[in-house]
Amino acid sequence: MTTTRHHGELVPGEWRQEWAAALVAALALAIAAGFAIRVAVWPQPGLAGDLDQFVLWVHGIAVGGWGSAYDQNLSFPAVMAWLWGALALVQPAFAGVANASDPGLLALMKLPASLADLGLALGVALWFRDRPKVAVAAAAAVLLWPATWYISAWWGQYEPIYVLPVLLALLAARSERPGLAAALLAIGLMTKPQALPLAVPFAAWFLATGGWRGAVRAIAVAALVAVVAWLPFVAAGGPLNYLRNLSDYQDAIFSVLSLRAWNPWWLLQELGAGGGFVSDRTAIAGPITFRLLGLAAAGVMALVVFAGVYRRPSAANLAMGLAAVALGAFITLTTMHERYAYPALVFLLLGWPRREAVIAWTAFAVAFALDLVYSVPPPGLALPGLDVVSVAGSVVITAVAVAAIRWTWRGEMEGELDPGTAEALGAGTALAGRAKPADDTAIETGGHHRPTATEAAPQDAEPAA
Repeated sequence: MTTTRHHGELVPGEWRQEWAAALVAALALAIAAGFAIRVAVWPQPGLAGDLDQFVLWVHGIAVGGWGSAYDQNLSFPAVMAWLWGALALVQPAFAGVANASDPGLLALMKLPASLADLGLALGVALWFRDRPKVAVAAAAAVLLWPATWYISAWWGQYEPIYVLPVLLALLAARSERPGLAAALLAIGLMTKPQALPLAVPFAAWFLATGGWRGAVRAIAVAALVAVVAWLPFVAAGGPLNYLRNLSDYQDAIFSVLSLRAWNPWWLLQELGAGGGFVSDRTAIAGPITFRLLGLAAAGVMALVVFAGVYRRPSAANLAMGLAAVALGAFITLTTMHERYAYPALVFLLLGWPRREAVIAWTAFAVAFALDLVYSVPPPGLALPGLDVVSVAGSVVITAVAVAAIRWTWRGEMEGELDPGTAEALGAGTALAGRAKPADDTAIETGGHHRPTATEAAPQDAEPAA
């Protein structure tokens, strides 16, 4: 019997849905529409200050040399320096331009994140490849929901570029290729510092599925990728300069409770400080500051997510762990920007078509989009009062974060589907009534063992009548 994966588990082939021509056409149409929207908004100035800074950095690379990129105040790790070096190479005009006023250069700066959006949509479709209706719906959500193109194509921000390799790492993990997963995760971590929390659920997965030896191998692979990424910048002191730049941004420029991120810290600023920014280095009890309190809360959250993935290291629970840790960091850490919850928009999707996951994604997606729009409204758009909307949005995002952490702890996204959802997918009661392997959580290799495909899917299994 052939098998395919369902929510990261193996599913008998008879239950797999086929890709009809209409569904392939629908996916292609969603891709075309998504890219057309992005091209249409490229001329918009977006976050003009950030884009001017990005172009200035590319200009500095073009003039001063790629290896000396971190002589500037770059706040991104090495992968972005590689990307900006490539842009400087393919477009010599950057050598004579120090801001984003040129429409052609502005579009070029927004192109990489827009392409990463398309990659995320295809990656999500690949996750659901055995359920094409869900695959098309989820890919369309990535391509068409305003929050995605608002960040990449309007604002010109780089969240999709670091989330894409992490999604690919998740797909590699589901395919039982831990070395490739570790390499791809390292690329994500070397793209933007906000990717760091996403290492937590992967660390639990590497340890649970491969034991200590597997975890050490994953660390070695990731370290090798990081060394290769940073190697061109070492001679000019790039790594140390980057850490110094990051400290300047964290401790001086962005040292506030919340930078328009709708989370509990935003509520404190709105309700306790009249909407004004509050320094996160404010002491609240002796040496304890808001920042330290946030770090402690984030640490507790990360331990819960780590333990949840370690106890139930399926691909489905790893995906939910990524959503949980991204949202957990968003609601606990200070200095959060509004767009830093972006990974959850992708990884919560992977819990579809479960009713609770669809509800959670929809609630979060609406609140997240409103957070972005209220932070930097499109020109000419009049919005109702910020206070009530932002408070409600903060409560929604926090509630979804708590739910995702709970689901990760309990492994609730990897069980059987409810009969109604299974029927809607065209699988009858087969998927609804399928039992999980008895040793699903007992993965031991010297303490941990990963069930093989034969162990996970009994060969005599037949679809329910």
